[in-house]
Amino acid sequence: MTHRFVSALAGLLALGFVVPAAAQQRPLNTEDPEAIGAGRVLLEGGIDAARKQQYPVSGLTGNLWRVPTIGVSVGLSSIAELQIDGGLHDRLSITGRKEAPLASMVTAAGATTTDVEDIVLATKIRVLSETPARPAFGIRFATKLPNASNESGLGTDTTDFHAVLLGAKTVQSIRIVGNLGVGIMADPTSGSRQNDVLLYGASFARAMTNAAELVGEVNGRVSTRRGDAFPGTESRGLLRFGGRFTHGPVRFDGAMFFGLTTVDPTLGFTAGLTYVFNAFTVP
Repeated sequence: MTHRFVSALAGLLALGFVVPAAAQQRPLNTEDPEAIGAGRVLLEGGIDAARKQQYPVSGLTGNLWRVPTIGVSVGLSSIAELQIDGGLHDRLSITGRKEAPLASMVTAAGATTTDVEDIVLATKIRVLSETPARPAFGIRFATKLPNASNESGLGTDTTDFHAVLLGAKTVQSIRIVGNLGVGIMADPTSGSRQNDVLLYGASFARAMTNAAELVGEVNGRVSTRRGDAFPGTESRGLLRFGGRFTHGPVRFDGAMFFGLTTVDPTLGFTAGLTYVFNAFTVP
C-alpha cells in the first residue's frame, strides 16, 4: 500500500501546471502560517543528500540519498490546508556500524540499504492574518507514520505526533517565520515509553528580485528528558542556506545544510521544484 501511494504521488509530480507557486516552503522546513488558498493544490518534489547520516536505533552511519522527496498540500479553505509529505526511495551507503538497541533486526548485510520515507500527515490552520502591526499566527498538527522499517535500519516503526505554533511577519522585502511546539516521540525500543521534545524553527526569505530569493533557517528539536534521550528521539538540528527562483509556472530551489549536533549529518544539500494549481472550488 505504501509503495503504491508514494508512486502515485511521484506520478503527480510529472504533470505540468500553469499557475506559479506563491506560498510554498521548499527548501525550508520552518512552516509559514499562511495557507496556499482555497481549492488550490501544491505539488513539490526534490532530491536530498546527506553526508554521515546517523541512525542511533540501528547503529548505521553512512551517506544518504532521498530520491525523490515528495510533498502535496491541498487548500481546504482560505485559512486551512492538508499536507502529505514523504519519499519514494531512501538509499544509505553504509560507512559504519556500531552497537545499537535494534542493530540485530537489520537485514541489510551489504554496503547499502534502502527503504521508503516515513509519511507525515498534517493540518495547518491560520488563526490570525497579518496586519501592519501584528504578525500572522497559525497552528499545525502532524503525525509521522511508521513506513520505514527497522529491518532496513532506516526506520523506527514508531508513530510520532507534533503540535506547533506558527508565526510570520513581512518587513519590507524580508519574510521572517518562527515555529515553536512540542513533539511526542515513542521510544523505538519499548512501546510503553515516550520522549516529549521541544520543536523549534526560525527562517528568513529575502527577495532579491521579482523572481529570486535568498533563504535560510535553523530548525530542529530539543529532548526534554532528564539524562540520555531514547535512541531516535535525541536532540537534532540543521542550519540551512539557499535560494529560490521562479521561472514561469515553476519555482526552483536549492540549499546547503549543516548539522548542529553530533548525531546530525555533517553537511548536505537539497534541490527541487514546486507547482501550484487551482484544482477545485470550495463551496
